[in-house]
Parts: sequence; C-alpha cells; structure tokens
Amino acid sequence: MKNSVYKFVCLVLLCIVVMCVSVSAQTVPETVVPARNDTPTIAPSPEISNPSTANDSPSPTVNQTNAAEVSTVPNTESINTIAAFGAPLVDRTVRAKTVVNMVRFESVPVIDGRLDDAVWRGAARLDNFYQTQPGDNVRPSKATEAYFGYDAKHFYIAIHAFDEPSQIRASIAKRDEIFGEDNIRIYLDTFNDRRRAYLIGFNPLGIQADGIYTEGGRIDFSFDVVMESKGIITEDGYTIEVAIPFKSLRYEAGKGKQWGFHVWRNIARLNDEIDSFMPISRDIAGVLNQAGKLTGLEGIDTERTIEIIPSLTLSETGRRVGVFALVGEPPQPARVGSRFTNGSLEFEPGLTAKFGLTPTVTLDFALNPDFAQVEADATVVTANQRFPIFFPEKRLFFLEGIDIFQTRMNILNTRAIVDPDYAAKLTGKRGRNSFGFILASDNAPGNFSDEDRIDPDRRSSYTRFLDPTATILDRNALIGVLRVKRDIGAKDSSLGFFATTYNFIERHNHLAGFDGRFRLTPQTFAEFQITGTTSRRVFFDPDNLFPDPRFPAGSNRTTQNIYRTGNGLGYSYALDKTGRNFGYTLNGVGRTRDYRADVGFTPRTNTNQHRLAVRFSDDPDAKRRIIGKRLTSSFITSHDFQGHSQNHQNVTELTLTLQRNTYIGGGTEAGFERLFEFEFGRARNPSRTRELTGSPNANPNGAFFGAPERSAYYFSPFVFIESAPIQKLRGSLVVAPTWGAFDFDFGGGDRFPRVSPPALVYQAELAAYEILIANLKPDERPPPPVSPPLDPGTGRALFVEAGIRYLPVSAFNVSLNYTKSRLTRDDTNRVAFDDNIFVLRSAYQFTRFIVARGRVDYSTLTANVRAQFLLGYTPSPGTAFFAGYNDDVNRNGFSRFSGQLEPGFRRNGRTFFIKASYLFRKSI
Repeated sequence: MKNSVYKFVCLVLLCIVVMCVSVSAQTVPETVVPARNDTPTIAPSPEISNPSTANDSPSPTVNQTNAAEVSTVPNTESINTIAAFGAPLVDRTVRAKTVVNMVRFESVPVIDGRLDDAVWRGAARLDNFYQTQPGDNVRPSKATEAYFGYDAKHFYIAIHAFDEPSQIRASIAKRDEIFGEDNIRIYLDTFNDRRRAYLIGFNPLGIQADGIYTEGGRIDFSFDVVMESKGIITEDGYTIEVAIPFKSLRYEAGKGKQWGFHVWRNIARLNDEIDSFMPISRDIAGVLNQAGKLTGLEGIDTERTIEIIPSLTLSETGRRVGVFALVGEPPQPARVGSRFTNGSLEFEPGLTAKFGLTPTVTLDFALNPDFAQVEADATVVTANQRFPIFFPEKRLFFLEGIDIFQTRMNILNTRAIVDPDYAAKLTGKRGRNSFGFILASDNAPGNFSDEDRIDPDRRSSYTRFLDPTATILDRNALIGVLRVKRDIGAKDSSLGFFATTYNFIERHNHLAGFDGRFRLTPQTFAEFQITGTTSRRVFFDPDNLFPDPRFPAGSNRTTQNIYRTGNGLGYSYALDKTGRNFGYTLNGVGRTRDYRADVGFTPRTNTNQHRLAVRFSDDPDAKRRIIGKRLTSSFITSHDFQGHSQNHQNVTELTLTLQRNTYIGGGTEAGFERLFEFEFGRARNPSRTRELTGSPNANPNGAFFGAPERSAYYFSPFVFIESAPIQKLRGSLVVAPTWGAFDFDFGGGDRFPRVSPPALVYQAELAAYEILIANLKPDERPPPPVSPPLDPGTGRALFVEAGIRYLPVSAFNVSLNYTKSRLTRDDTNRVAFDDNIFVLRSAYQFTRFIVARGRVDYSTLTANVRAQFLLGYTPSPGTAFFAGYNDDVNRNGFSRFSGQLEPGFRRNGRTFFIKASYLFRKSI
C-alpha cells in the first residue's frame, strides 16, 4: 500500500511540473456594441439542415460486437430531441461578438412569472432573434424578448415568448425533462473560456432544467443549480422570471470581466424550431465560440458558501437466501435449499458537505454517503455479449463536476467506486487552469453477506489472496483520481493531465496520461489522448502452461489466471471537420493486452480501431414536405497488436426530416468479423499434455471446438422512424435484421442452453448418463460426459426497439418501451437466445415538486420482473423526501439455487425504504 501511495504522489508532483511549464497565450479583445437592439441586419439566406457532430454513430443493430467503438463520454446526452436519428444542434457564428452591458437593479423583482415589476423596464433588453433551425438565420416564426439584470447577490432573467396560448406545448414535467416541449435555454459561459458553460432551461410553466455543456456537444444534466423560477401562460404567449444566486455558480466577475451567453427559444410544434439571439453559422463548428458577451458585472458580494446535507435512509429488505447444512465426512457446509427471509429495519445516516473556498473552487466531502438508488438501472440485453456493458452514473455526489474528469477513453467511471465509507472531491478553475481531485475508501470489495461467508461456492472469491494468513473480508479499497487541464490560446484549445490509482490487497492499478483538444480552423478541431498503465493483479494468459494455483481457473477450465505485473498503453485520437453541407470525422482508439483502467471503463483490450465517417446534408426548407436530408457513411476497421485483423465494416444511413416533428430513415451495416480462440480462453498447443507438463489443467486443445479461428461476413439493413405529431403523443421504432451474426456459444441462461452441434451432442450424452446412473451406487458410476469447448457459429438475428409515450393531461404521462433481440443458428437451426424486454413507466406530477412514479421491467429471457413505486417531494436540489417500494420476482423462471424450473411467481427480493435529506446553506 505504501508503494502505491508513493506512486500516486509522484503522479501529483509530475502534474505540478506540467502546470508550471505551461505558457499563457494572449486573448483577442472583442468589440463592444450597445445593449439594446444591437443585432445588425442580416439578409435572409436559404435554410439548411444542421451538420452532424463529431460523434455520429450508426443506428443500433443486433450485431453489437461488430459496432464501432467510437470514443465517447458517459452520462451525457444531446438536448435536441432528434439526436437519436437526426443531426444534433452544433455551433456556428457569423458576426463580431456582441457585448451586452448588464444593468444593476436597485430593487428586487418578485419572481412570480409576471413581468409587471418596474425594474424590468430598465433591464438589458434583447429582442432581435434569428431562426437557426430549421432556418439559417432567418426571421423567426414568433417574437421573443429577453431581459437581464443583477444585484449584489442574484442574476436575473426574464423571458416574454409571444405565441398563441392554445398552441403552446407545456406540462408539469420532472426537472431536466422539458426538452420535448416548448422551452427557453440559456447558456452562461461564466469564465468566458469558450469551453464549458452552464445550460439553464425552463418550460412555459417555469419547470427547470440545468446542466453543464462542454464544447463538442456534450451535456451533463446531472448538475443542479439552486435557483428560483416561475412561468405562466398569458394571452399573448408565456412569460418566465428567474433569479439565480451568484453563490450557485462558479464564475469570474468584476471590472472588465465578461461572460459568454446564448439565449435560445425552442418551439416544439414548428418542426423543433430554434430561435437564437446570436446568429449561428453553419460554416463554423462550435456553440460557445459564437456566443454573445455580458459585461458590467461589478460589485457582486463575494461569499464563501457552506452547504451541509444530512441524510437518513430507513429500509427493510427481504430476499431469498440459501439454506446450508453440514453434510459428508468430514462434515462440510453445503446448500440444501433456499428460503425467503426478511431483514431487520436498517438506519443509514449520511452526510454530504460542500464548501465554496472561492467563487471558482469547491471542496466536497461525503461521510457514509447515502447512495440508495431512487432510479434503477435500465434492463438491457445481456445474452451473447463479449464485452462489459456500460451503465451511467446516477449518484449526485460523483456527478457534480464530472465534466472536469471526462476524457475520450473513459479513464474515470465512478461506478467503480461502489460503496464508499467516505469520499472527498476538490474541483475548480483558477485562470486558465481547471483541476479536480477525488479520494475515496470503498468497502464493497471486502463486504460479503452472511450467506456468502458460509457458502462454499463463494468462499474462493474472498480467500484468493497471496498471504494465507490475511483476509479480504471487511477490507476497503483506496481509490484516487487527479485531473488538471490548461486552456491554451484564444480559441477553445486545451492540454490536460490525468492520473488514477486503485489499491486493494492483491489488486493494484495505476494510470496516467495526457490529452488535448485543439481548434485548427473555424470548422476543424483535433483531439488526442495517450495513457499508460501499470498493474499488479491477476491476468488472463492464454499461452501459459502453469496457471497460478492460488487463483483457480474459470469455467470449463480453459482460463489461465496468472498473478503478475503488467504494463499497458492506450491511445485515442480524432480529427473532425463540420461544415455547412459536408463534414468528416477520422478517429481511433487502441489498448494493449495488459491495459487496465480499474477506476474507468474498458470495453476491449488488445485492439486498435480506426474510423472514417463522412456526412452530407442539403439546405432544408421548413415549407417542404421533406424539410431536409442527411446522408452519413462510416468505414471502420480493427486489428490487434499482433497484426491480426479483427473486423471491418461499413455503415451507411439516410435520414429524412419531415413535417410534424417526424424523422424517418434507414441504411445498411455490412462487414467481416474474425474470432480467435485465445480471446475466449486457452490457446491450443499440441505439445501441451498432462504427461509433459505434469499439470492436471493442461490440455492440447484450445478454447474452441474444431478450428481455432472463425470468420464470417454479415449484412444488416435497418429502418427507423420517430415522430411527435402532437404534444400528447410521441413514438419511435427501429427494426434491424442481420444475416451472418455470430453466436458465441455462451448460451442464453437456463431457458436457452447452448445450441452448437457439439453442445447438442453433449446434452444428449448427459441425458443418457442421468438414465444410466439412476440405479447405480455412487462408487459404481462412470465419469460424467465433459462439456465441450465453445463452437461459435453464424446465425440470423433480429433486433427491434419500439417506444410510445402518451401525455393525456399536463400532469400525467405513461410510456411503454419494447426491445427484442433474437438469434437463430444456421448450422442447427436452433434459437440461441430470444429476449423480449418490456418497460412500463408512468408518473403523476401533483405539483412541480411532488410526484408519484411507477416502473415495471420484464425480461422474458431471465423470466424476471422488477418493479419500483415511488412518492417523491423535491422542493430544491439537496432537499428531498422519498418513500418507495422495490420488488424483484421470477415468473416461471429457473431457481438460482437449484437450477430447476419454478412455476408461477417466486420472489427474489423486495425493499421498503424512506429516504430524506435536507440542504442547509449558509454564506460566510
């Protein structure tokens, strides 16, 4: 442990050296123009569609192992409702930066949604807006007025959106879920660095949405701003009033300081029209580099803010557990059945604290934090998956400020910190330098239930350590993360350094590297990341003859587990050009075989993937039946570091934008994939025999039955449609069959055993063996048949995803989503797996702050039903009360204890819980 801490301290010192040698660049001054009616007249030009972003990706298909591994950042999404199939909103600029002189209020407006306070008549007024979507800086369909002002403690915003009241789309929505209806969006780049900004949104009823926008199109909606807002629908449209305490923001203010800003209005029914105060050029890539400027923010009270959020969770959990008894000679514990047991009432107090050291630096601390999940993870298809599945972070402590730590290769995935006893986080920005530090002590690796501690089948998971006298029970893992980034130049360019460390008994991992983003031209940017890792842990080694006996082999005894030191290298790059009607992206990612990021997320190692994508779009016209068209085509190739080609593919897609918020399209995905047995288990070696090696685990055969390599061509056409013709109804559908999809021969659980030819022979032999030994004594029974190695083969796959959302009244909504994934092998014509996932959600919003929610997930593959019912009261971020019930049952499923089919409903677990927290906020 001392050696691990020493390495991490060295990384910190290296970071400080990097910061010291960084050189500042001069910022280009900007022109100041009047605050009122300051927008110069621009002649209307033909309307065009939005160019696609750097993160274009193909529509989902069933051939998930062939899909390109595009470098992305977790827990982000586009606020554009057509992001799934259409072109998300990206940046553009056409004129000199407009600087608005802020007005200091002498009196405080009443935040009631009515713009009748006299103070608004003296505010900075913005009223010349441009339609930027689908139009190209043309006159908007409806007029909009925005007002800005401030005093010593608050930043004030007012909006008057003119419209026909009966046509306005608005509902009593959940926080952050307003972007499918009319809304106002405010970008505040409070450091004027053109790299990240607060995104604050409101629907016509004043429902709030807030997040952090990072240049490049990524938005983190997990961030919450404590603010006050109110909106009302009037005879001529709707009006909104907002008061944001300066202590809720990180900012630089004072004489000569400027904030970047955007004001956007979204009119949902008019083909998702966007009206912007600043014209947006489609010939320039970026949003924040085309922002206006706010100046004159002087005389603001500088406050140090302390926020303390105590929390308490009361819960009672019942679950099905194994029943054990001592059997045999000598007596050993063995499972003899199962039973459902109710636990005692549990009290889980927690404390989260936030201290604003300065307006730009914040220290967070959590002691026994309450990480109870109010919202469960989505049910996904897990059958036939070769690589890990990513689940987004939902815990607020880790989500706040997460944009500082995000990189192209996902070197930080805070879900690796499962259940910390304590965690601390320091984040902030000083001048051109952004920084973040996380330290956590996670008790999850050594936390085992009473059942696990006596279960002989689970004992190897906590007795597999180097020192026989040591134990991992009740031991904690120490985790550290460091991130620094420096802005360079006048444009949105930066260089960064990062480091992580994970330490737990026999598992140690350290990672460090650099990354950068550079704007080369108004349309082009480049990114890179280089990462080195060193690990002392168990590694899979397909060529080793003698596996480490302290770390048992895996299933089918084909896995070689070796405890050793391994060093790895990872890299990522991207070059993107986004133009008016044409754009391209060249990107790639690679990781060596021993690359490990134990605090991050790694989908695949020993791979290099390179992708070239081109995109074309026409000039849209909102008056046409087909408003706009977009064509994209991606070419992807992958190979390992030994020179073996892994796959190559092409994805081509055409998207049509129609009237009434409707998007349809389709395309094809075609490619070639290779599988090698050393990626799945042991590599074969004819000289590897028990007599030669003396090892009972030796085997001349490899992980595959038959040939050591498999390859196949595949082809997948797909079609999709998404539409929101009226406020009450929204729906989507994706259909994608595939020919030549690989069945990896993992099986689909108890309901779908393996269906490869050798597996079918084995099942027949096993059935005959059960009959043979029925009347034989134990000492007379012959050895049972041995399960054969994997035999991957091609098949016919079908992927379907559909969803519908219905909003009968403004306070109630219900949605149903359906996902189907099915694969049938060609050689045996047997179904390898067939999963149908149904997700039913409903919510009734009694007020802006009180909601009742219900959710039921059902998967036919696992025969599992998960339900959650919740009553919540959330008057402000940090203050909340939840009462809920979670249930987990099987319907005609297989018992995980006996492996036998259990008819009817069998409960696996259930939980009643009450969760309460309260925000104490004080300025000092």
